[in-house]
Amino acid sequence: MLLLSIAAKAQFTLGLKGGMNISKINTDNVSESTVTGYQFGAFARIGNGLYLQPEMYVGSKGGQFNFDSNGTNTGGSAKVRFTSLDVPLLLGKSFGAKSLNFRIMAGPIYSYILNTDQSFSDNLSAAYRDLGNYDRSTLGYQAGAGIDLGNISLDARYEGGLTQINQKYGQRQNLWHISLGFKIL
Repeated sequence: MLLLSIAAKAQFTLGLKGGMNISKINTDNVSESTVTGYQFGAFARIGNGLYLQPEMYVGSKGGQFNFDSNGTNTGGSAKVRFTSLDVPLLLGKSFGAKSLNFRIMAGPIYSYILNTDQSFSDNLSAAYRDLGNYDRSTLGYQAGAGIDLGNISLDARYEGGLTQINQKYGQRQNLWHISLGFKIL
């Protein structure tokens, strides 16, 4: 109700978005590499100039780990991919005209893991098998920029993990988002 009353007095935009994620899970003493994923969902933008942008989307992210055993590269590898429900709440500032608008934004994000797909190689050391013991809920932050061209919205953001997704190994999720949105209201 509060959002509706604010929206009645302020500029209100509602839209759909989709895009790609390039993610990595940072881990102590293990080499990591990136995994490409997707995202799709909805966003709202409340305000003009200074705005609040809540979003909700489903995304795919994760990481790949390579374990080196005594310099012989025989430790194995592991890949994990999450399907998560992500809810960022961004505060932003827009510059320019309605037909061509540049934006900057930042804010917190809550992520809830809906599904985990893990593939471990046969020679993965038993000592690393609990790398897959992931927390379901995490908090992070997003910061980025965007451009609006009429009803089309293009965003590029960095997301960093504030909480660890695996306490034992100090793992944090970090990723880049590139998304394309379409304003429907």
